[in-house]
Amino acid sequence: MVAKTAKWLPGRKVVISPFFIEQPDPDNKQLPLRLTRKQVEDSPPLDEHEPVSRKYEKQFHQYYALPFYWAGPGPWAVHPALGDTVKPVEDSDDPETDAADDHGEAHLRSCNEVSGYVVEASDGEIGHVVDFVVDDNWVLRYLVIDTRNWLPGRKVLVPMSKLESVQWSDRSISVEMTKEEISNSPEYDPAQPISQDHEVELLQYHERPIYVDQAEHMGKARWTGANTETRTPQGS
Repeated sequence: MVAKTAKWLPGRKVVISPFFIEQPDPDNKQLPLRLTRKQVEDSPPLDEHEPVSRKYEKQFHQYYALPFYWAGPGPWAVHPALGDTVKPVEDSDDPETDAADDHGEAHLRSCNEVSGYVVEASDGEIGHVVDFVVDDNWVLRYLVIDTRNWLPGRKVLVPMSKLESVQWSDRSISVEMTKEEISNSPEYDPAQPISQDHEVELLQYHERPIYVDQAEHMGKARWTGANTETRTPQGS
């Protein structure tokens, strides 16, 4: 998450790891943190106009004594879900990080950057990305796609597992679906919460398994469907 350190006047923007974010408070529009103001203010400076490099991430994780999330099979490495206890990272060489740095590869980009990207289905262009949906475990679950390019149209949710690739220079993404499959997907209303019934309908339409998130640390667990299995999303 990117936060601005000054509430009313322009301030420095900082990165906050989901490891430190408590249960959101939608009524007061607040995200409580398990950090002090000084910890946030003294965090490594971020160049908001550039992609977040793996080199910066390593520096960031070492500052907060966080584990490298990319050093394991799940979205949070050795942690099945976000919680109060983290395994501190050791200050040691990381061959994967060094190799990525040598090639100048960018690793993270803002969701704001991808919003507006054209969506390329397997049989042609259809609409553009307007938003993303994350779950209680801060994992990207869905792309929100407007099926028209220039005027507001029908909005649908596409599972991240359908994302095939991102073309940064062309400002477009490719999904493993036809235009008809995207257009006929259950309609999404951004003004309404995503209900259990809507998500079951959506995942059944896309022939995706109904997932179960281990989010007890957030004070509530995700729902369980009739044909459940734990699923690690891809493409996020």
